[in-house]
Amino acid sequence: MSIALAVVAVLAVLVCVVSLLLAHFVMNGKRPTLQEAWEWQSDRYDTSFYEGLEKNDYLVSGYEGYQLHTELLKNPQPTDRYVILTHGNTDNHIGCLKYVPMYLDLGYNCIVYDMRGHGEDEPTHTTYGIIEGKDLVELIKDTRTRYPNISQLGLHGESLGGSTTIEALALRPEVDFAVSDCAFTDVRSVLRQKLKTMHLPEFLVDFANVGIRVLYGYSIDDMRPIDRLDGNTVPILFVQGDADNTVPPQSARELYDRAAGMRELHYVAGADHAESVLVAPEEYRATVSAFLERV
Repeated sequence: MSIALAVVAVLAVLVCVVSLLLAHFVMNGKRPTLQEAWEWQSDRYDTSFYEGLEKNDYLVSGYEGYQLHTELLKNPQPTDRYVILTHGNTDNHIGCLKYVPMYLDLGYNCIVYDMRGHGEDEPTHTTYGIIEGKDLVELIKDTRTRYPNISQLGLHGESLGGSTTIEALALRPEVDFAVSDCAFTDVRSVLRQKLKTMHLPEFLVDFANVGIRVLYGYSIDDMRPIDRLDGNTVPILFVQGDADNTVPPQSARELYDRAAGMRELHYVAGADHAESVLVAPEEYRATVSAFLERV
């Protein structure tokens, strides 16, 4: 009997340890430095345009005063149109640069920033859009105040940034359009996809969820941007690579079907996660341009 109890105790401790380790990995992950992000981007496309842009760096108070490092990339041609770009999980504002030439050519000033816990911001865990969406709303308010003559303000988010954009829209900010690239419908489906590619059992998601509840006070099942699309009135374009191995490609269709108001959906053939603009830059630009003409 004592041996059986000992085995049960060991198993219980093991489950707790695994749950906490998984929770830490899911909510934090390895985050590159700005230099590492710059090198990754520069290996895949020409980033030389960035050095020649007029820039303005500043801090924005996000949700509950959390400081967001923000940078305005001013269009060489005078314009009163702006777009806020939100990067993906474990990335930083440098990850948004691949979209900047497109928006500059389309006549927008670009605002990039580090989501909480990323880049130059103070270290903290992610909440997969729950708090990040509130941060983005504060950034939108700051942008409207800082640049009072805005004629059009849009959002563009990639991966977690796309889901964060959706979370922000549910709070009804004053924006004119949104582009959501490879956003997830819910965190559970993303974790299942990850475990599948690693040939690991899906029940580990539930272990991680226990640890997340204990360490961070959230549940994976609360991280469902798809539930925030009901009643949306902001025109939104969903873009998705059909070879995405991180976010299930059908996620974009599910988000599109759930969304209210004007919305469009575009798949990029052969594109893996967050690579659509790199795989088919002209197609991507044409898609966004046509969408903006209809907004």
